[in-house]
Amino acid sequence: MHFTEPKWAAAATESAPVLTRELQEMLGQSGFTTVIDLASDIRSTSALRRRIESGEVLGPRIFTAGSGLYPPDGIPYYLSDLPAEVRALLPQPSTPAEATAIVEKNIAAGADVLKLFTGSHVSPERVKPMPLDVARAAVAVAHAKHQIAFAHPSNLEGIRVALDSGVDVLAHAPDLVEGVDDALLASLIAHHMSMIPTLKLFSEDSAILSIRAIVAKFHQLGGNLIFGTDTGFVTDYDLTEEYRELALADLSFKDVLGMLTTAPVARLGFKDEGRIAPGLPADLTVLSADPSSQNLSAFTQVRYTIRGGRVIFDKSKTTP
Repeated sequence: MHFTEPKWAAAATESAPVLTRELQEMLGQSGFTTVIDLASDIRSTSALRRRIESGEVLGPRIFTAGSGLYPPDGIPYYLSDLPAEVRALLPQPSTPAEATAIVEKNIAAGADVLKLFTGSHVSPERVKPMPLDVARAAVAVAHAKHQIAFAHPSNLEGIRVALDSGVDVLAHAPDLVEGVDDALLASLIAHHMSMIPTLKLFSEDSAILSIRAIVAKFHQLGGNLIFGTDTGFVTDYDLTEEYRELALADLSFKDVLGMLTTAPVARLGFKDEGRIAPGLPADLTVLSADPSSQNLSAFTQVRYTIRGGRVIFDKSKTTP
């Protein structure tokens, strides 16, 4: 299972052969049979999902958050190159009532989970938090519909808003680490909050050692880690660095295997998935190398991706 913030949702109206190649390059070749999109135009993502489920296009099972919610005047600086008409579609609720209406609209349009930017980088060094009452209102609607809530936290304040509003999963480790201590991590764990490290995203940051240490400590304290990347926002689809960073955070083969399979299944409340057993869905990833005896990068050496007994990626059929 994979968590991502895709740009490829915008390709939903392209021809099937082109779309199939994109899916294979981004997700199929990495072995993912199920993905959760944590922010996109739900119209495009839903169209893509329908084409996959109809059999027109080979691809993974897709769950989506639809539109992510941002703080008022809090669209991240790294989205400044988006066209004005696209930026205008990004919701920035300033009141609980506005947040409630946006989440209800997302759900009506087909959203499966909630995504909040509880801490949004409005500049490289400045993070704007989401108002707590706004975040609480959004999470309350999601939870009432039995959906889980994800948050992009960025820093200490963003984590605290996520924690105090009832968010279930941190979609990234914090990249501004000041004040993020063991006591806070223990509090997250006590509230059953999970974390998606996305360490490759931060691998060039000056704070990578501290970010990695936070992930390692969260794990050591018993926190639930789930695998995910910023694939789609990041257009380099190679996951080798993600696995290398997880190894540097002292995560074992069994730890990472759980992050890829049973941990997200348990977090999402799916029954009897994430395991191989008679009678269960035949979602399988076949590797050409053994990550238990080599290193974690062997997880990238995918030979086949099989969803529901159907091969959706075959390494031998890809163009060199």
